[in-house]
Amino acid sequence: MKQDNPLTKPIHFNEVLEAAVADPSRRQILRGGLGLSALSFLGLAGCGGGGGGGTSVANALNFTATPLNATYDGVSVASGYQTQVLYKLGDPINTTTPAYSNLGTEPSASFDFRAGDHHDGMYFFGLGANGKWDEDVSDRGILCINHEAITPLFLHPNGPTLSSGTGTDFNTYLNNTRNTATSAEEVQKEFRLHGVSIIEVVKVNGKYEVNKASAFNRRITTLTPMVINGPLKGHASQVTKYSPTGNEARGTLNNCASGYTPWGTYLTCEENWANYFRKTDLTGRTANEIASESRYGLSGSNAATGREGWSHVGAGDDYARWDLNIKGANAAADFRNEANTFGFNVEIDPFSPTSTPRKRTAMGRFNHEGAWVGPVTVGKPVVFYMGCDAEDEYIYKFVSTANWSASDINGGLAAGDKYLDSGKLYVAKYNSNFTGEWLDLTAVSTGTQAVGSLTFTFGNSSDAYLNTRLTADKVGATQMDRPEWGAVNPRNGEVYVTLTKSDSKRPVLEVDAANPRSHTDKTGTGQGRSTAGNPNGHIIRWREGSSNPAALTFEWDIYVFGAETDDIGKANVNLSGLTAENFLSAPDGLWFSHKTGILYIQTDDSAFLTEADGGSTCMLLAAIPGTVGDGNTVDVVNSVSGVTKTVTTKVGKVGQLKRLLTGPIGSEITGITESYDGKTLFINIQHPGESTTLANLAAPDSSWPYANSTTPDGNPPTSTTAKTNRPRSATIVLTRIDGGVVGTDFTLY
Repeated sequence: MKQDNPLTKPIHFNEVLEAAVADPSRRQILRGGLGLSALSFLGLAGCGGGGGGGTSVANALNFTATPLNATYDGVSVASGYQTQVLYKLGDPINTTTPAYSNLGTEPSASFDFRAGDHHDGMYFFGLGANGKWDEDVSDRGILCINHEAITPLFLHPNGPTLSSGTGTDFNTYLNNTRNTATSAEEVQKEFRLHGVSIIEVVKVNGKYEVNKASAFNRRITTLTPMVINGPLKGHASQVTKYSPTGNEARGTLNNCASGYTPWGTYLTCEENWANYFRKTDLTGRTANEIASESRYGLSGSNAATGREGWSHVGAGDDYARWDLNIKGANAAADFRNEANTFGFNVEIDPFSPTSTPRKRTAMGRFNHEGAWVGPVTVGKPVVFYMGCDAEDEYIYKFVSTANWSASDINGGLAAGDKYLDSGKLYVAKYNSNFTGEWLDLTAVSTGTQAVGSLTFTFGNSSDAYLNTRLTADKVGATQMDRPEWGAVNPRNGEVYVTLTKSDSKRPVLEVDAANPRSHTDKTGTGQGRSTAGNPNGHIIRWREGSSNPAALTFEWDIYVFGAETDDIGKANVNLSGLTAENFLSAPDGLWFSHKTGILYIQTDDSAFLTEADGGSTCMLLAAIPGTVGDGNTVDVVNSVSGVTKTVTTKVGKVGQLKRLLTGPIGSEITGITESYDGKTLFINIQHPGESTTLANLAAPDSSWPYANSTTPDGNPPTSTTAKTNRPRSATIVLTRIDGGVVGTDFTLY
């Protein structure tokens, strides 16, 4: 196991900086450990559009920006780059399961050995000859891939069977009632299309392929047995008919972003889990249970049927578990507590295919978008950063009780028990003077918290873990514009988190320094958003006190504000001075390359359709960011319908920022990881063609990744080419045509 990974042995940034200043040749050659973040700090990294100054270093991002394109039904990449489709919805992961027909006819049981839908967060683990994690290996690895959700229309011969007929499109299907006579087999398939894929990938003749014969390959689904670990193990809230002891749970759900541990395991994170449950009756619930369920969205618009209508098709507990109504004599006789077993980070050991995943309850229960490890130092705690993906929610930090020992590398789930089952759980508060503090949730033991007209009363040591959102409300954390992915700069330990957007919950009078924008965006064809909010999002970043990940204070600024092309000249919107080569909206996925220091930004904005640019699909951008505090303070004037509020924030220098890739029609660009040699990016294309309806199922809005009706994969069709194949979410591989390091000609090693 390589021991000099920046996240297992932090670079001493000041020493590197001093050496670079003393030796000008090192500034140009960029060898021996000088990261690209340091270039921006030294004023050497130029601006590729957007704010900031400095002298260009041979245009460190070595490509010309990819233009916006809303009509090309494929993946567009910069000149000199290429993509390959690696792993698609329905692809078999063993040698006996047949190829996927893409007609919705495969039996549900076959999806125990097929790729799930909606590929999302993932991580590449180098696989050594000894079958263990090895960061020196790039040509062979285990790829762990989340399958967040499903597009039901494409999964069955004629869409899902509903009580009133067949399904139409994704949005009208949600919360509909399934036909109990015919839907059990459909729902069993859907159970398996969620979860995680664990697959071995091998580079053969310069291209990665799935090794279908690998013993490591397996699927984790909503049906997979799990162990509950940490402070909620055996807790009364975890007792169900499936586990009367409260020690076990079943399955994982709506797995969005992810993380990895320094000992070599995968963290899959449960995001919008609450939407899947049915709850129509409050009879028998305590006041605290009612308040908690309301705070977690278990009484919302989905409650009548659950998002996919799983609770009332067929007989047996597979279906009954999605119904939270009290039906038995006690919690061990029904599934009233089933939702309490979701909302966690789930640890999976990809190197032990018979191991049972563990729900790490010490890391809190909320809409977990992901979990990103901070710089790890021997003898110091292990730190993970996490966001709760919903408007007006929070950013969290977990600090382990145990101190890191490098001997735990490749320690599997036993190492996870050591570091993830005990620790302090914190939530962030961003002050108007650009400092911040981490508030200890585990210290809350008394008092009450209002949830609308309801009241939650604290008094149990489990509240910080089971009712994390309520505890964060209680301590006065800063409500954010929908926290999504995070990334830790391996050069200096600074942390970045995307605040994707806030369409309606950031009215003018509620802006603050960390969430300073509220405006309307009415342009576009059918995509107008007239409610005041932050529709384009931004990325916040911070530096921990004394660069110690476990510190309780930090300094922060905003790295970049999203904006659209029609926002040119709007000083209160395009605060980062974005241009044609780097306009972005709704930043979502983030990834820092450990090889080059490049920050990759993925977007998720189906409403990025403006009069000025003619529309765009979602995208991947590459950036060379500076450091916290490298920009200026700005007074943001927000004025909507006669309501005005001005707030001061700090905007960083954008540095070089360019669009590298755009996606197929209707898709989201999400999920990103890389090979350790920096020559390959793995990227996920999620739900292409999602706006397709039953009426045009034979000619869907997108047929990616098919070129036409007879040739799978290859070059996707243009807007004028007939689309006849159902689209499929997939993992793609991005490389340079010349085989070089992605993104830059400069390397760290």
